[in-house]
Amino acid sequence: WVFGLGYARAGYLVFNVEYRLAPEHPFPAAVEDVCRAWTWLAANAEAYGGDLSRVVVAGESAGANLATALTLATTFERPEPFARAAYETGLVPRATMPACGILQVSDPERYQRRKKGLSPWAQDRISEVADAYLRGVHCKDIGGLDLADPLLLLERLHHAPSRPLPPFFTFVGTADPLLDDTRRLKIALERRGVPCDVRYYRGEPHAFHAFVMLPNAREAWRETFSFLGKVLSPSAS
Repeated sequence: WVFGLGYARAGYLVFNVEYRLAPEHPFPAAVEDVCRAWTWLAANAEAYGGDLSRVVVAGESAGANLATALTLATTFERPEPFARAAYETGLVPRATMPACGILQVSDPERYQRRKKGLSPWAQDRISEVADAYLRGVHCKDIGGLDLADPLLLLERLHHAPSRPLPPFFTFVGTADPLLDDTRRLKIALERRGVPCDVRYYRGEPHAFHAFVMLPNAREAWRETFSFLGKVLSPSAS
């Protein structure tokens, strides 16, 4: 809710979504809750003064995963009932902003393979997330792990969306263990012809933008609001 407050203070109408947490509620509980929130928003946002043509989805860290998964649920025709309900609203985000995200939960060991020197503590925390979130989940379940690993779905170019994907904006610190997921996201989206504006902040750790006293944190927020101003301007319609 802290990040939602930042958007609200900037004058944006904010719908902040709570979702069930692992390990008590493993995948797909969180994605299901976010998709249900989307169907509610599609039916009720205008009653709060919202403009459905200007809805932007944002999240950081695990929330970035969910924001990306929700975007795919609204643009790909999925077999999961909750994703299908989100798709059937006909509402697609105007833009998606998944900051410093873990965009593939499976195969947590990839961080150690790709980033030499990743600390045992960081690797253990990432593996802990994967174990908790995917506990008891099988690839043969309905929809498999696609919405737990939205990055992998975007990287599969043979799997095309039924509706155009919106532009993305994201940022990450170069000292963030999850850095590689953001780099892959940019590549995957650009291969699909989807605009993806990425900002890298040298030396910053995970979720550095929460520490708003830091110069790079303030810059990240400025860049975020600059992007929103552009994507939501009448000329961008």
